[in-house]
Parts: sequence; C-alpha cells; structure tokens
Amino acid sequence: TSVQDDNISSEDCKATIVIEHLIQASDVSHTMQHWHIYKSWNEKFFMECYSAYKAGRAQSDPSENWYRGEIGFFDFYIIPLAKKLDDCGVFGVSSHEYLNYAQSNRDEWAREGEGIVKEYLIKYEGKTRPLSNSYHSVSSTT
Repeated sequence: TSVQDDNISSEDCKATIVIEHLIQASDVSHTMQHWHIYKSWNEKFFMECYSAYKAGRAQSDPSENWYRGEIGFFDFYIIPLAKKLDDCGVFGVSSHEYLNYAQSNRDEWAREGEGIVKEYLIKYEGKTRPLSNSYHSVSSTT
C-alpha cells in the first residue's frame, strides 16, 4: 500500500543519512577521541602536508594556517557532525561522548595549538637536518 511504501521510503532515507554520517565520521574519527589520539593523528597529517610543501608538491606552507584551520574544521565540520551523530543515536550513549571529545579537543587546540604547530616545525626540522660528517673518536683507558 501507499502508506507502507511511504514508511519504507522514510526508513530507507533515514538509514541512508545515518550511513552518510558514519562514512564522514570514519574519516575524521581521531577528532572525536581522547586528546592524545587527536594530537597524534593531527601531527602525522601535518608532517605529511609539510613534507609535500618542502618537496615542492604543495604550493602553500600549511604551518601558516594550520592553527586557525583546525579551529574552523572543528567549528564548521567536526562539532556539527558529532551533534548529528548524537542526535541520531547510532552509537547509543557513546554518541554524546564523541561530541564531548570533539568539543574538548577544539578547546584544547584553541589553547595549545599555536605552540603545538611550532613544536611540529621544530620536530620536522630535527628529522630532516643532515647528519654531521664528523666522526668522534672514543678513547679508552686501560
């Protein structure tokens, strides 16, 4: 009947929306977990982008906008997505935890992010600095 078809169509639409939210969340799940998880994956992505820039494969220096970009990413993508996941309840009570982690990570990044980007740059330079060609002799006393 028409009513049954409408109900099935409505349920299919809801299921499709939930699946879309899950696919989006899978790509950025690190932003909705503990701070150390977020920071670790953020650093890996920064290093990848910065390496591409230094190698000439990217036009702009990601360090110039990384701090502000992350805040915008949280405000306009991550937190709204976490709210959608919370609203649809697909993860049960954990859905609200993901929203809390996203908000907490955003706040922590706002406080610490500028310094963290500086640390990323120092770490990158330390990994890419050529090793010295000088050899140190070790003397032993007998």
